[in-house]
Amino acid sequence: MSVKVRFAPSPTGKLHVGNVRTALVNWMFAKGQGGAFVLRIDDTDLARSTPEYEQGIEDDLRWLGLVWDERHNQSRRFDRYEAAAAALKAAGRLYACYETAEELDRRRKVQLSRGLPPIYDRAALSLTPDEIAAFETEGRRPHWRFRLEGRRVAWEDLSRGHAEVDTASMSDPVLIREDGLFLYTLPSVVDDLDMAISHVIRGEDHVTNTGAQIEIFEALIDAGWAGTVPGFAHMPLLVGADGQALSKRLGSLSIAEMRDQGQEPIAIVSHLGRIGTSDPLEVADSIEALGAGFAFEKMGRSPARYDTADLERLNAQALHAMSYDAARPRLTVLDADLGEAFWEVVRANLQKFADVVEMARLVRGPVTPVIEDAAFAETAARLLPDTIDAGTWSSWTEAVKAETGAKGRALFQPLRLGLTGQTHGPEMAALIPLIGRERIAARLKGETA
Repeated sequence: MSVKVRFAPSPTGKLHVGNVRTALVNWMFAKGQGGAFVLRIDDTDLARSTPEYEQGIEDDLRWLGLVWDERHNQSRRFDRYEAAAAALKAAGRLYACYETAEELDRRRKVQLSRGLPPIYDRAALSLTPDEIAAFETEGRRPHWRFRLEGRRVAWEDLSRGHAEVDTASMSDPVLIREDGLFLYTLPSVVDDLDMAISHVIRGEDHVTNTGAQIEIFEALIDAGWAGTVPGFAHMPLLVGADGQALSKRLGSLSIAEMRDQGQEPIAIVSHLGRIGTSDPLEVADSIEALGAGFAFEKMGRSPARYDTADLERLNAQALHAMSYDAARPRLTVLDADLGEAFWEVVRANLQKFADVVEMARLVRGPVTPVIEDAAFAETAARLLPDTIDAGTWSSWTEAVKAETGAKGRALFQPLRLGLTGQTHGPEMAALIPLIGRERIAARLKGETA
């Protein structure tokens, strides 16, 4: 079977780390198997879906490198969902219910008070034509439930191994609301069949839903719908660094916000793609390499720990390994392209790419020097060689040391403060040839240069 998977976000908000992890695992599995990745926009809720959020989803996925092979909008497929609903009604598997939300809530409370599970009692199946007519006259419109067979549904889960769900312990799921709006389940099943989706990959919080969905798949196929039931994989969920459920803020951290904060796309996908697996938590060479190395066998059963400190480390690691050719377009945008030698010197000190602007200022100024000992600075300026090259720092500091007696921190820190105004930064031996003799001399005199 050729592998074909889908990511089906709703355009009612921004993509966050939980969404992207699902998209990424689908993409990695597909690409690792030489398969296809489908982007399917779940915009059946026309009132809440917006073009802006839809565009944002596309922009975020492209930025991360999660390019799709097919793209669909569910809002353009209502005719297929209507046909599926008609087929299920004709087969006696989709039935009308007239209870209000308040009535259903009262029934659940009564069942719980009696120690019974709060499962829908299928009272609607016993309604007489006169009772239905009375409800219609009253102005009630039915919602539609799928009649489960009440059996053990089993499948071999790519992530969890053998899995079973007893649909006898579940309420018949509502597939169509009173206002005629299709809920997620039926359009999802129809699209998976029509688009020949081979595997549905999602979080383990959907395991119970899978039992009911497999029954819907089978009911449609029995009714003559083309297609086969896909395989399933249910991943462990994300938790925070402390092992607790992600906070609301972290759980809703959007990719757009992460991009604005300076996170690199390769750092984000390396983090989300490798946490909770046996792979080392390091930056991948490329997103393609992530896909090539992905396997569900590497995924643990414990929740994956999402630690922002790990992401920050990977982000810096990605920058430290970035080539000048890759960085150059972005350096140009920031007016910080001082050449390849500059990039090679400063990249090891970057935590976010935008830090390069400050690094460029250290070279071309203006820098306000910090001179704590004017006599020391004057001696250093007098001993400064006419030519500044890669070996200057060593020979110059030796000369200053010989004349002033300063050594170690007492020697190097005043020079760094005088030349950069900072207590830390790039290696001075590599930095001073970029600064140049004229600026070095001026800064040692206390001049802003």
